[in-house]
Amino acid sequence: MTMDISISHLSKSYGFQKAVDDISFTVKTGEILGFLGPNGAGKTTTMKMITGYLDLEEGDILINGKSVREHDMKKNIGYLPEHNPLYEEMPVIDYLAFCAQLQDVADNTVPDRIKRMVKLCGLDIEKHKKIGELSKGYRQRVGLAQAMIHDPEILILDEPTTGLDPNQIVEIRDLIRQLGTEKTVILSTHILPEVEATCDRILIINRGKIVADGTADTLRKQAKGQQVLRVRIEAPDYNGVYEALKSLHTVASVDLLDKEAMRYEVESTSGSQSNQSIFNLCVNKGWVLTEMIPFETKLEDIFRDLTTN
Repeated sequence: MTMDISISHLSKSYGFQKAVDDISFTVKTGEILGFLGPNGAGKTTTMKMITGYLDLEEGDILINGKSVREHDMKKNIGYLPEHNPLYEEMPVIDYLAFCAQLQDVADNTVPDRIKRMVKLCGLDIEKHKKIGELSKGYRQRVGLAQAMIHDPEILILDEPTTGLDPNQIVEIRDLIRQLGTEKTVILSTHILPEVEATCDRILIINRGKIVADGTADTLRKQAKGQQVLRVRIEAPDYNGVYEALKSLHTVASVDLLDKEAMRYEVESTSGSQSNQSIFNLCVNKGWVLTEMIPFETKLEDIFRDLTTN
């Protein structure tokens, strides 16, 4: 079943501060959206309005074409909040059974759903322990299990890998990617490599407004603007290579990065690619081209540029 989310001109204020300021975006079924922003940018407020934990102030949210103002869509949503609320005195299995009852999961399917969540979230060894006895990482897994116990079409995950060790993070990433093939997923995190590893699309919010929306590659291209290559050329004279590279009509600038290794950074003119020109230059001069690597702008740099102005 498809379950798209469409957010239109959404705003929310706390006193005189506008936490969310007239934002609009859509998320399609089978898409994992990485929702990024610094602390206080409006991420959690937006996610709480989608889930129904906060009332809407201005604008609307449509889930499968139905406004959350007029329809209760909570049963279609699984939510893992940033601060994972758990009943620590309850054993894991009992807690998941309790969550299944809250979500009106049919009694005859509850044991199978619990078994499925225990397996998916790697809780088999810990399933009979009280939640208060678990490590932070395993508590996070329990939080993920409760979010998915009723098999919702939409998953809203606020910092889902907080407290997990590197192996657990990889496992949870794989789980989210698997779920994302058939569900609508919004994932908030501060771990930028996690976004690239998990998400199909990135949306960055700053001071309540959307400042970027696209794939990681799209955001890099927009940030970079011009092609940048790291090249290494074996030749008798490093300065001769420098001057020859500068003279190419596709090249805007050249920086000598390492004189001994004869490594250069070459920036192309706007709209141009210099790969072929550099290759032909080396062939004509009899030089050996040992490296030609496209320089990728780091997602961290893009995030910082967009959220520190």
